[in-house]
Amino acid sequence: MEVQLKIVGIVQILLAIIHLFFPRKFDWKNELHKLSLLNQQMMQVHTFFIALTVFLMGILNLSSTELLINTELGKRICLGMGIFWLFRLGIQFFGYSSLLWRGKRVETSIHILFIFTWIYFTYVNFNVFFKAL
Repeated sequence: MEVQLKIVGIVQILLAIIHLFFPRKFDWKNELHKLSLLNQQMMQVHTFFIALTVFLMGILNLSSTELLINTELGKRICLGMGIFWLFRLGIQFFGYSSLLWRGKRVETSIHILFIFTWIYFTYVNFNVFFKAL
């Protein structure tokens, strides 16, 4: 399980770094301009904190792998992270319209990649917790 948690950690750090490119990729300079100032800033602030949370999860997985696996607190933290990723998996199905990806090769591939990524993250974290029972 140690290797799996470390892989998840590396992928989470990469995922957090990708958030740095969101403003340019999604043309936030023009797109967010259409929103009220409050909505613009909420989008930017929430994206920052999602990226920070995912980054810190990755650091935790890399730096405290043994503690996550071998301590009661670590296992509970893994349960929380598993729930986080399970909800993220649900959002992948119910939070985004299929109009965004259906019939588009690249977008569909990314959609499927994220489904498998969230399943993997959920599985690894739940596996650490439920092996303790």
